Amino acid sequence: MKTRNYSLILRYMLMAGLGVLSAGRVTAQTFTNLYSFMAASYDSLSETETNSGGAYPSAGLILSGNMLYGTTSSGGTNGNGTVFAVHTDGTGFTTLHSFTALSALSYQGGTNNDGASPAAGLVLSGNTLYGTAEYGGTNGNGTVFALNTNGTGFTTLHTFTAYISYTNSDGINPGGRLISSGSTLYGTAGGGGATGSGTVFALNINGTGFTNLYSFTAFPSVADGANPFAGLVLSGNTLYGTTHSGGGNGGGTVFAVTTYGTGFTNLHNFTGYSDGDNPYAGLVLLGNTLFGTAGNGGAGYGTLFAVNTNGGDFATLHTFTYTPDGGSPRADLIISGSTLYGTAGAGGTNGSGMVFSLTLPTPPLTITISGANDILTWPTNNIMFTLQSTTSLAPPIIWNDVFPLPVVVNGQDTVTNPISITQPQFYRLSL
Repeated sequence: MKTRNYSLILRYMLMAGLGVLSAGRVTAQTFTNLYSFMAASYDSLSETETNSGGAYPSAGLILSGNMLYGTTSSGGTNGNGTVFAVHTDGTGFTTLHSFTALSALSYQGGTNNDGASPAAGLVLSGNTLYGTAEYGGTNGNGTVFALNTNGTGFTTLHTFTAYISYTNSDGINPGGRLISSGSTLYGTAGGGGATGSGTVFALNINGTGFTNLYSFTAFPSVADGANPFAGLVLSGNTLYGTTHSGGGNGGGTVFAVTTYGTGFTNLHNFTGYSDGDNPYAGLVLLGNTLFGTAGNGGAGYGTLFAVNTNGGDFATLHTFTYTPDGGSPRADLIISGSTLYGTAGAGGTNGSGMVFSLTLPTPPLTITISGANDILTWPTNNIMFTLQSTTSLAPPIIWNDVFPLPVVVNGQDTVTNPISITQPQFYRLSL
């Protein structure tokens, strides 16, 4: 038996070249303050801060053409937040909507027609923006809303219902970003539902057909989780998300549920130790791997984790230590290539939080020849990589997934692939 390494050597050379290119790009970047929100005036009667454009944008942005769209959780004409737009060069800031005044303070269940304090970002479908307001509405428990990108046509699509002992039919306080698929919006409510522990819901984009897909169970059992504060990610007909608390250990869960509300699965129970505790953020999906953050646990300041969509192969990719790498990550990650990007809400070099990246290491791939077969092996803890092959390294290179799927042999993921006599085979592990 002999080892064939030539394809690996070339691959590492290609990776090194890409690394040099990435480093060059990083040094060329310039930080630009595109827009600073105006100072807000405090209104002691309503205990709100008012201005014309909004204040405290706590959620992310969405991009369409040369326009950025977002929300503020406070400020605006009535101090209850805004929806805004601004060009990517920082010009043309526009307040698309100021949420109206409440009948009472928000923590006292203040009501209005449109909602108040949007804590989540927006989703865009065509020329329509969709979002959630955590409070307000006719019952004070939040809304789902829509408006055109030019600020016209604001519509309250759903007002979350009143509750008794924190329970109701649909949920309360939606704080996570919606996702859209066809004519349907999917989201989460952090409380309410059948037991007061939150819901996963679906709603037609025209505001009809609201469906409570799943109500999380009541304390103290909450085996499935409780209080989903973040949005969802959709793959096929399955929704994936996190709960901040509940689960087998009380520290939250990663879960899956179909778009029909069936087949709920608890994919992971956080223990509060090495894997983390209390995830505030949603998930990102790459292939069959979900990536996310836990706001606490690990060394005490949170973790970055990965788990397979079937609930297997959970891995803690990073444990935050507060200094120098930050702590308390609470926002969704984004992924580009093999690199995850995110924010830590606290800690870092100066104690005020930080922006971070984590590049997923490519596992070592060993290729040996046994008779008429290539035997390809790599460590089993690299759950997010797929074995691929090509017959030519001349551009454009076309990589194809290798089947069958790997099996574990002697602690290694192993694929046996027949050797082609007529053409060479080159292999790689790819995200």
